[in-house]
Amino acid sequence: MQPCSEPYAHWLFTAAHGDQLRVVPERGGLVTGWVSGGHELLYLDQERFLNPAKSVRGGIPVLFPICGNLPGSPLPQHGFARDLPWQLELLEAPEGMGGAPEGVRISLRDCAATREMYPHAFGLELDYRLLPGELAITARISHPEGSPVAAALPFSFGLHPYFAVQDLAAVQLEGLPERCFDHIPMAEAATAEQVARLASGVDFLAHPQGAVRLVDPQAVGAGRWIALETQAPLDLAVVWSEPPRPMLCLEPWTAPRGAMATGDRLLQVPPGETLELRCSYKTGMG
Repeated sequence: MQPCSEPYAHWLFTAAHGDQLRVVPERGGLVTGWVSGGHELLYLDQERFLNPAKSVRGGIPVLFPICGNLPGSPLPQHGFARDLPWQLELLEAPEGMGGAPEGVRISLRDCAATREMYPHAFGLELDYRLLPGELAITARISHPEGSPVAAALPFSFGLHPYFAVQDLAAVQLEGLPERCFDHIPMAEAATAEQVARLASGVDFLAHPQGAVRLVDPQAVGAGRWIALETQAPLDLAVVWSEPPRPMLCLEPWTAPRGAMATGDRLLQVPPGETLELRCSYKTGMG
């Protein structure tokens, strides 16, 4: 793992098979780059990235302890995790397996600033494991003994990856259910109609029963696909586009917007316990 200073202080991890991750722990633990097979898969708005007063448009922001907004709450949109500095370390191969490191681990703990918005002690770890053509992600949310609030730790969790695409109008999405929830009018909608509007801007949530594939037929070479594979309870999928940006977000969430208020799919971790969440992105050509 190599430290780099341009365009922002970041670390570059190169796996034995050649794929790479670029991580900026000080900027919300942000993964700013994922190179697979020699191709960069992530979109990043450099101007916003370099301005700490603005939310990032690009990379893989972390959503915690809420996904979306929560009216009447001091918590910012998508929570505070994407705005705080994280700790970074190498992710070594499993004990007894030997071999080279497999990725990186970033971690975040509660502090005075988080407790003003969210009065809970917590630990959040994210393992990004680079396999050939795959980014496997494990999140661990712990609730330490002695928390200032004795009740279970309530939260939602998600990831917000921005995938670079050549032309939104040509992008295809496979594996989504027939119906979804449109976040713009906050109403149920036909998924096919939403997918047909990617180039106009969409923001919808779905509950797929298997992998969701983003197919970019105009990507360099013979086209590229990226598949999101989820495990419950991290098994909702949000699709978001913001034209004219050449990107599409395919995001795993544990709960819909407002879960902290409604209780809908809200996760809770009792004191002294840890909850593990998993998902992965696989990619290939053709």
